[in-house]
Amino acid sequence: MANATRSIPDALRRCGVATALAVILVGCGGGDASDTLLRDYQRALAERLDLTPPAHATPRNIGAFPELRERRVSIPETREGMLDIYALRECHITTLVAERNSTLGRVAPASQRWQYELELWRRLASCLSGEVPGRLAAEDLARLERLTATKREQLPRATWNGLFGSEEWAQSFSRVSSVLAPDALAPPSEQLAALDYLNELSRAPFEANRPLPSPEALEGHLRALNDRPYTAQLLRTLLLAEQRLAEANALLDRALATPGHCPTGGFTADLQQIPEARRLADWLDALDGAAAAWLSGLAPLFASLEAPPDAVEAYRRAWLSRQHSEAPLPRFRDAMQGHLERRRRLASRC
Repeated sequence: MANATRSIPDALRRCGVATALAVILVGCGGGDASDTLLRDYQRALAERLDLTPPAHATPRNIGAFPELRERRVSIPETREGMLDIYALRECHITTLVAERNSTLGRVAPASQRWQYELELWRRLASCLSGEVPGRLAAEDLARLERLTATKREQLPRATWNGLFGSEEWAQSFSRVSSVLAPDALAPPSEQLAALDYLNELSRAPFEANRPLPSPEALEGHLRALNDRPYTAQLLRTLLLAEQRLAEANALLDRALATPGHCPTGGFTADLQQIPEARRLADWLDALDGAAAAWLSGLAPLFASLEAPPDAVEAYRRAWLSRQHSEAPLPRFRDAMQGHLERRRRLASRC
């Protein structure tokens, strides 16, 4: 009854190998439209300030998700003889254990091993709380109690490996991803359903009276995350927004550094003065809301172990944190707040 550990998406093939480098920077989707929106605002701002529009730098790349060996945690192997397992046949675990110990079972994808661990623990717990223990010999009853306790203790680590050992989950953080289009900032329904399911499946075994969702649906939800790496697209969009806001901030700094410089035609602190600014304000609000909601949904999965692997914790802090100052969302918010503050300072001067 050993525990343990799966396909790289065809995003490059869909976009075309010839555009691989462009995919890394912007992608083959609608991300160009988001960058155009940001540049249009910069250009309109420069015209109002009577300054040269800023040069456009390439946003920094998102970080690489940790390798498989850095993501998994070790679980001691549980060894029981088949005769001993057969003695617990009324618990309906013999076929399950045999399938897990088969050649195919030993090389099964991480998601299937997670299903196995959940089903094994559920059958053991149900058996122990039913009528079977009264019919077992003392030695077999002690074995059932020991197996149930061991599997319950190992379940958080098995759950972690089932998710973080999955290549579909890892590919949802793929660096081969695109900037989100302006009309697609919110997470798609398939990704939201997958995230809700994973949170439910991760919590259910450890919370009394919480029904366990069907483990058979696990692979379908993981495929949805693999097919559309929304997390990576969101991070890439935050980095683009931060870069373009920083460039716009430098533009305002040039105006503020010139004594007496005031834009012609008046200048307001908010982003409602011109169409380009209004479109930008709506885009920034939508991106901020989508990022906060999605990262909040990811947080419980990354916190499902008391002591996650160092590489995973470092990635979470650097890229998914809503508080760490150097993570994409706080940096985006800092750039946005800095931009609004600069507009206020210039408007108050003029």
